[in-house]
Amino acid sequence: MGRLIEDPALRDRIHVFADRSNAGQRLAAQLEGYRGTDACLFAIPAGGVPVAVEIAQALSIPLDLIIVRKIQLPWTTEAGFGALDPAGQAIFNEDLIHRLPLTPEEIDTQVKKTAAELKQREKRLRRGKPYPVLAGRPALVVDDGLASGYTMRAAIGFLKAQGAGKLIVAVPTASERTAWELLPLLDELYCPNIRGGYSFAVADAYKNWYDLTEEEVLSMMAPLKIGE
Repeated sequence: MGRLIEDPALRDRIHVFADRSNAGQRLAAQLEGYRGTDACLFAIPAGGVPVAVEIAQALSIPLDLIIVRKIQLPWTTEAGFGALDPAGQAIFNEDLIHRLPLTPEEIDTQVKKTAAELKQREKRLRRGKPYPVLAGRPALVVDDGLASGYTMRAAIGFLKAQGAGKLIVAVPTASERTAWELLPLLDELYCPNIRGGYSFAVADAYKNWYDLTEEEVLSMMAPLKIGE
């Protein structure tokens, strides 16, 4: 079981960060112990990038991207029933699938659609650069929040297969349930704003929230070292 590092003063509060950059600065302060280490820092685009940029700059750690994709439901882009990792491996929310009117054919169609989108996003954002072989180095994965946590699960599984040693996740906000479900897969989970309750939205942790474009992601990454 991994260790949860939160901020009790922010427990169950909303609108605690001005924006993603402010949240990244708060996380960077918690992650000061990784300054000068050989940890590999990965951001999940798009929302994880401005958070991770602050961490990379504060701790002088090169920043890379890890491309994972939610497998969307056929009738909405807002919800999914699993995720794909960069190798095309799928993980599914089995409980949700059992409750939904999804046929095996629909599941297969959505997985193939997601795989095609993932390959295109890899090409646009990583420019074909291979992922590093980690050979026991710590892997630190950053996103702007954890709702269901399936894209993060996909990222964790992939980095473990790449040879990651210590696995660390850093997110500004998370559903309490999801945080506890992920802890057995991790060594550390840094999350200042843990929130319980039946309903959870990542956006509620931020005063200024909007969906980032791929152009904004590339602009943020341009001054930084990628994949070193």
